[in-house]
Amino acid sequence: MLKYKRFIFDYSGVIELIKPLIDTHTHTIASGHAYSTLIENCLEASKKGIKLIAMTDHGPAMPGGPHVFHFGNLKVLPQFIHGVEVLKGVELNIIDYEGNIDLDEGRLSKLDFVIASLHDVCISPGSVKDNTRALIGAIKNKYVHAIAHPGNPIFEIDIDEVLKAAKEYNVLIEINNSSFTTSRPGSYENCKRIAYKALENGNLLTTGSDAHICYEVGLLDKSVSLLEELGADEKYVITTDVERFKKFLEEKRAF
Repeated sequence: MLKYKRFIFDYSGVIELIKPLIDTHTHTIASGHAYSTLIENCLEASKKGIKLIAMTDHGPAMPGGPHVFHFGNLKVLPQFIHGVEVLKGVELNIIDYEGNIDLDEGRLSKLDFVIASLHDVCISPGSVKDNTRALIGAIKNKYVHAIAHPGNPIFEIDIDEVLKAAKEYNVLIEINNSSFTTSRPGSYENCKRIAYKALENGNLLTTGSDAHICYEVGLLDKSVSLLEELGADEKYVITTDVERFKKFLEEKRAF
């Protein structure tokens, strides 16, 4: 069992509070099993003081998910809606143990933010070795910015190997808020272990609500609570600073 520790204190001995301004994982009705429009999501984000959201509808391999044309036509979206900046993105489905994904390079190259993740309706959970190879294969894809909900207990992974690859390829590890509430039961201890090891390893973390209805957009309380429990330094949480996040995107494009 890991013995968790706090990583940083301010001079008064009080942990510095983490205040995300970005939500890097949101869904609209285009995902097929989500219930709000992009406009509704942005309105909710503006009410919560969120400055930027990534619109990351599921890739086309997800049952009920959007057609590839959805991603090709994201160019029609304005950059700001209700004062909230919108990144045009996708939550890719990893479809085999080699880490192949369900959207072509031509469309991926035009997106602002790309998540990759494992879903059991798109790939059967394999061995620890299989699942780890799948995530690392996706991490090596030059268009992937983040791995979503890696703490899902039905996809056991070698955490150290995944974090090593993510750091090498400059890929974010997501602390997914819905993993602590309505999705992926039993994720908490895995997420805590991943966050702890990521902080030790110096990985960059991102916070995503995984909102499937507008009221969940910007809802990052459980993720933040976990990171504060571990005493995470804000420098490892990329979503607390819009300019630093955009710099990450620029560096990733040049990677």
